Amino acid sequence: MSYSPRSVPSHKQLIYDCIANLGPVAKAELLEAHDITSSTMTRLLDEMAKEGLILVTGLGPSKGGRKPLLYQVNPDHRYIFGLEISRFTSTLGLFDMNMNQKSVVRWRMDVTMTPERLVDHAVGMMLAFMKDHAIAPERVLGLGIGAVGPLDPGSGVIINPKYFPAKDWEQVPICLMFEEAIQLPTMLENGANTALVGEHWSIRHENVEHALYVSAGVSLRSAMMSYGRIVYGKVDTEGSIGQMIIDVDGPRLGDSGNYGSLETFASVQALERQVRTRLKLGGSLLPNHSSVAPEQVNLDTITSGLNAGDPFITEMFHQSASYFGVGLANLINMFHPELIILGGALINANPMYYRVATDVAVKKSYYSEAYLPEFSMGQLKEDAVVTGAALMVRSRMKL
Repeated sequence: MSYSPRSVPSHKQLIYDCIANLGPVAKAELLEAHDITSSTMTRLLDEMAKEGLILVTGLGPSKGGRKPLLYQVNPDHRYIFGLEISRFTSTLGLFDMNMNQKSVVRWRMDVTMTPERLVDHAVGMMLAFMKDHAIAPERVLGLGIGAVGPLDPGSGVIINPKYFPAKDWEQVPICLMFEEAIQLPTMLENGANTALVGEHWSIRHENVEHALYVSAGVSLRSAMMSYGRIVYGKVDTEGSIGQMIIDVDGPRLGDSGNYGSLETFASVQALERQVRTRLKLGGSLLPNHSSVAPEQVNLDTITSGLNAGDPFITEMFHQSASYFGVGLANLINMFHPELIILGGALINANPMYYRVATDVAVKKSYYSEAYLPEFSMGQLKEDAVVTGAALMVRSRMKL
């Protein structure tokens, strides 16, 4: 049975999550964070300790009386798989309950990686990880998937993502496929959301409540968090930031979407189209790839030209980053987050992209002296999606 991505957690689950995020932690600190009686807190802690969910790890400093017991999550109580399904690469990770990464593997998403082959490959690696770490199937809590959308998390279906190299990625019941293949509860979530959950967890001691995650790659993806919780809309918001209109008289990227949209000016697809057009017109680009035909141009060859100092590619990267910064400013002016985390292929291609985009975003953001957003490329980076997917499984386990 699939997990519900938006179920309401119980008191026991909330306390467990608090221990997982803050531990080692004393009972008094837990009482400050939860509106329950001391006797109820004691009962729940005793229950979780007897069930092996948490451990008593010692005594904390005294505040005038007896030293308090300190509680932390038992890392080896269960294990969780996290899976990222993306356009270029996919990643599988095995985690303990403290989100320590036990094993991880990545693979290319080429023209042969259909949904059926991906499930077969991932299940094979999951079984290998369990064997390597001597983990029985009943000790695995479940599988969390962070995927490129649009998707329907409630039914566990990937609907119709664009730009996958392989065919048959429309209306894919991915949760059912994994559950039938390996008999593990599986949940599906937008990869941008799981990336933000993962990155937020990595800085959990900094008390950031309002955050924004934006990925600039083949498409533009975003996620918002308010008071520590992901903000959802009526439907999956995959790619919606890319349809933000920044030039009412502008072109559009393909045969669908908005004219003058952000993705038309700030995406891998837009950069590739610009370079291909230049080459077809007889331009001299990509000095290290002089034999590359226009239709063979991709981000790798473009980045090579950038690193070689090609002036036109440098100008295109700068322009793309500037447009991306405008899009960030629009989001910031609407939401005013404390932290904006940026990721994706373009952000990672060259430091210039991040620098230009954040400079433009700051200059075009409206804020008082009391508000100045912080920008980051994140702590987990390429492991953010799988970590967040595993965290979402942990937060939805039934206690």
